[in-house]
Amino acid sequence: MKHILLALMLAATAVIGAETQKPLKDVPLKDIDGKDTSLKAYSGKVLLIVNVASKCGNTPQYKDLEAAYEKYKDQGLVIMGFPCNDFGGQEPGTNEDVKTFCTSKYNVTFPMFDKLKVKGEPKHPLYEALTGKKGAFPGDVKWNFGKFLIGRDGKPIMRIEPATKVDNPKVIAAIEKALAEK
Repeated sequence: MKHILLALMLAATAVIGAETQKPLKDVPLKDIDGKDTSLKAYSGKVLLIVNVASKCGNTPQYKDLEAAYEKYKDQGLVIMGFPCNDFGGQEPGTNEDVKTFCTSKYNVTFPMFDKLKVKGEPKHPLYEALTGKKGAFPGDVKWNFGKFLIGRDGKPIMRIEPATKVDNPKVIAAIEKALAEK
């Protein structure tokens, strides 16, 4: 009897836990201009979510990200920049500062979003869904320019560490495969 009761309690806990984790598309976001949005606005697209910073050794990756966006956007790729100041204070400015930097220095045209926390407390719900204990890829983002590839169905496909650039053959292959899936 104790075993049956324990099994029922564990099953109920799993169901309750599963219900509290929102699908990625339902996580509320703000764009770089402060307007409310979510990933629903990009339904049916392949997403590359990137935590970015303006004063990082990886900042030149903006050039590669923009090139990939230009190459694949008409096929359905959306690169999404999420400024983050969690690593060495390398994104200290306001959203307007970030926007100005990205457009003037790297001609960024892909969507940029409100500055958020990708590790520690309170971690933004998007990154909790990606890297939290119950996330798709548990474990904190290691540094600026960590990347997550999300399929057209809204499900995470791949975690890409910060030092790996978007033009890496494995990353390109994963993007092209995701774009081919309709």
